[in-house]
Amino acid sequence: MAQVKTYVRPMQGWWRKNPYFVRYMIREASSVFLATYAVILLVGLLRLSQGEAAYDGWRGALMHPLSIVFHWVALLTVSYHAYTWWKVAPKTAPHIRIGGREVPEMLIAAGGLVGTVGASIVVYVIVRWM
Repeated sequence: MAQVKTYVRPMQGWWRKNPYFVRYMIREASSVFLATYAVILLVGLLRLSQGEAAYDGWRGALMHPLSIVFHWVALLTVSYHAYTWWKVAPKTAPHIRIGGREVPEMLIAAGGLVGTVGASIVVYVIVRWM
């Protein structure tokens, strides 16, 4: 009796063969930086609740060169994540009509990006005044 072999599709590096999937995987990997940054902020909140000395220690740790490099990399990856999010948003949203005319996808994406950059600037200005 002949033995039947089951086909097993190779999974090693499947995403590297198509530029679309490479961009997709980079976008998904950027969430690791976002999650890590959220944990850093939560630790800051914990240190704040533990008193001024603990909070100042946390702030001092943020001035370490590795922390600064991490924050720059996180900023770049999260910016890419936001860009790709707004780029795909019009494709997932229902058609938006204003005055009987459909709003172009590019306008929706641009509006989201402008809103994201605007909100980031507002947060930056508020933090700098503190």
